[in-house]
Amino acid sequence: MTIVRNSEMRRELTVGEVAERSGVAVSTLHFYEAKGLISSNRSRGNQRRYPRSVLRRVAVIKVAQRTGIPLAEIQAALTVLPDDRPLTVQDWARLSESWHEQLNERIASLMALRDHLTSCIGCGCLSLRECPLRNPHDVLSMEGAGPRLMDATEEDGQP
Repeated sequence: MTIVRNSEMRRELTVGEVAERSGVAVSTLHFYEAKGLISSNRSRGNQRRYPRSVLRRVAVIKVAQRTGIPLAEIQAALTVLPDDRPLTVQDWARLSESWHEQLNERIASLMALRDHLTSCIGCGCLSLRECPLRNPHDVLSMEGAGPRLMDATEEDGQP
């Protein structure tokens, strides 16, 4: 973090202003900064000052989080984008394209779970004859504990 002059601070926002305008708590902004998702400068009084471009960056982070993208992946994607300007339509297109296939896979998995939800919990422990995801003789126990049937694919011979 660098110290900025008063003339430069007029173009920057305080942490409270960013929180108010973005709808994100101050503590969340501090967390994002600690994780390297956003950055600030420091005033002579050692107060955080954010460039206005941080507002769009925070919006992108929130949208990505709502789609289930882990913060580590968001951070990695944002590192290739410049900090000194708002994200552009082209920047967003690159980011969203990189997450598109991952979201499609998650949607397919959720749809499969929804379709089998009433007949099986997919835990790997059921051996009921009626269960479309049954586990006769508990063979999945050899793979370890926990649910795994819903993660199986058609190629694996599972539904």
